Amino acid sequence: MPLPRSAGIKGFLAALVLLLAYLLLWPVPVAPVAWQAPVNYGLTGLFAVNEQLSVARPIDIGGYEGPEDMALGPDGYIYASTSGGQLIRFRTNGNDLELFAEVGGRPLGIEFDSDGMLLVANAYLGLQRVSPERNIELLTDQVRGESILYADDVAVAANGKIYFSDASSKFGAQDNGGTLAASMLDILEHGGHGRVLEYDPVSRDTRVIMDGLNFANGVAVSEDQQYLLVNETGSYRVWKYFLDGPRSGQSVVLIDNLPAFPDNINNGLNGRFWIGLVAPRDDILDKLAPNPLLRKIIQRLPKFMQPPPQLSSHVVAITGDGEVLMDMQDSNSRFPTLTGVLETRQDLYLTTLVGHELGWIRKADLQ
Repeated sequence: MPLPRSAGIKGFLAALVLLLAYLLLWPVPVAPVAWQAPVNYGLTGLFAVNEQLSVARPIDIGGYEGPEDMALGPDGYIYASTSGGQLIRFRTNGNDLELFAEVGGRPLGIEFDSDGMLLVANAYLGLQRVSPERNIELLTDQVRGESILYADDVAVAANGKIYFSDASSKFGAQDNGGTLAASMLDILEHGGHGRVLEYDPVSRDTRVIMDGLNFANGVAVSEDQQYLLVNETGSYRVWKYFLDGPRSGQSVVLIDNLPAFPDNINNGLNGRFWIGLVAPRDDILDKLAPNPLLRKIIQRLPKFMQPPPQLSSHVVAITGDGEVLMDMQDSNSRFPTLTGVLETRQDLYLTTLVGHELGWIRKADLQ
């Protein structure tokens, strides 16, 4: 026998109350902070749509996945970090690919020091160092008595000091579903949990030199050793931190209001820097920036109802003064989620968060 109409209405109202209570009260890991996102002008002006990356050809890395960063070794091989905890290497034409070392965790940024040691920012484990003989050493996983939860990118100065980002001191990569999931939590909260750390290999001390960043990401030391560039992914900007001179220890915003999320930053040739723009900005996220409650509600939605990340292929080259030298895109996103660029005299190599391929561009093929 069908229920009376009044009973059906009561059931509907009860379900509606439960749904509202869930959306408003269910605990979530984020405590969003209100902020005002800058106006997104999109792919216009210096960042106008182009197809410069369309000439990229693939280098297959076999069963390895997610070559997030690369570095050119003193032996002439290109080294790459992968999502399975391995470091691989191959020749500049992509041949002779082999496993170099199993470092565990999730290695992200990598960089060689002047002694040929490979430094690794490992999102799960901290700052590592790998010798040419493939011996692995953990340099630091603590600062101020706290664990480093999300080592992200690394750079080394001529004096041997190592600079690396701790993307989020709240949302650790290992404890929050991996690097991508943890980054989305930190960016959604916008709580200023990112920082840049300095490790002194002589004293073995680790100290904080910048903090309050919204997902601290790429770091690079200038060719003249005067400053450090730092990508603040969650605020779409690049910082300049002075290492030497009268402004030593101070920082200024170098580029603001990028049209996408900046990821790694790598030294190129002739003093330039390459930045990977891993994904375009999300209009919904920007519009909800002043409203913490609605951002919490989004976090409570089932995954299939949350705004999906958008795919793009986009990198830029800049000077240390913030001038955009080159903007390169591919509207077909054959190599999506680009994290950065390794530049050699003849070639550009594109790193990415996902997939079993990386992009390779011969400079002679560029217009």
